[in-house]
Amino acid sequence: MAFFRKLKDRLFKSSSKLEDGLEAIVSDAAEEAPPDAAEEAPPAPQHATPAPAPVAPLLPAAEEEGGPGLLARLVGRGEAAAPRRVLDDEMLESLEELLITADMGVDTSVRVAANLAEGRYGRRVSTREIKEALAAEIAAIMEPVARPLPLYPVTPQVVLVVGVNGSGKTTTIGKLASQFRAAGKSVVIAAGDTFRAAAVEQLQIWGERAGVPVLTAPEGSDPASLAFDALTKAQAEGADLLMIDTAGRLQNRADLMEELAKIVRVLKKKDPEAPHNTLLVLDATTGQNAISQVKTFRQMADVSGLVMTKLDGTAKGGVLVALADTFGLPIHAIGVGEQIDDLAPFDPEEFAAALVGLDA
Repeated sequence: MAFFRKLKDRLFKSSSKLEDGLEAIVSDAAEEAPPDAAEEAPPAPQHATPAPAPVAPLLPAAEEEGGPGLLARLVGRGEAAAPRRVLDDEMLESLEELLITADMGVDTSVRVAANLAEGRYGRRVSTREIKEALAAEIAAIMEPVARPLPLYPVTPQVVLVVGVNGSGKTTTIGKLASQFRAAGKSVVIAAGDTFRAAAVEQLQIWGERAGVPVLTAPEGSDPASLAFDALTKAQAEGADLLMIDTAGRLQNRADLMEELAKIVRVLKKKDPEAPHNTLLVLDATTGQNAISQVKTFRQMADVSGLVMTKLDGTAKGGVLVALADTFGLPIHAIGVGEQIDDLAPFDPEEFAAALVGLDA
């Protein structure tokens, strides 16, 4: 619950954008629409004798044709007072456009809106009802991919971490290493982005915080050689996990592809099953570019799962829904800040509720 509150508070750009958009879609049309015929009773004739008021029974009669009982009417009275709009083609089109602006992607947005209309089309709905239905549709898409990073009995378990520069790879490695260390696992980190001194220094800082050794090499060294040495050390020390950072220079994809392929070849000389996980770290602020990054890195490496960072800095958190719907890759964790506890396992219901602005 604590992380949900943090997620909701820090997803304010996404949730407020969706929430404001949904309220505008419902409220603007509700103000223009005439009241229902049932809600607008015709005026009584001026000289008519008033009809006697019916005597209400002390106990509610049996509900007729599935109508709501007294308790249901009392509970729903507050919701009934909220602005409502008929869910029609125009409203569905507005919903689709709103979801697309939240970076949910065209195909996913159209499908979500269509599913949301089932059983509701032609009915008058409130913003709350739309938000709840939308959260349910998003959670249904995310549920199959919400899986924690699998831990295998083999030691050391080799976790190769890939992603473009600036995506949060280094910070994610540090946070995961710290969390695994706190859970009693022994961890070794290899600073495989040997061309960026800042990445190496950042990993060393995280290693000191977590009490985890960080293996480095001189700037410009062969990353595959460092990976080989790190696996040798992890095996000798009986470490549970070896986490390997990698470069993320997409400007020259051929060089990067060969570099990753070489790292994998060298690791397999020591352990034919390595790497056991290949995590792709994505920056949520890149929006739809995350889609192309997944396509690119799946060509370069056998990506086994995703981590999404910087959800606190974007108004387009819906890209995570598009990723789940498009690729079906496991989403292991999401990040909403720089602190150690700002990276947590992905919970689809909490994410969906935070994205649309629902309270827990």
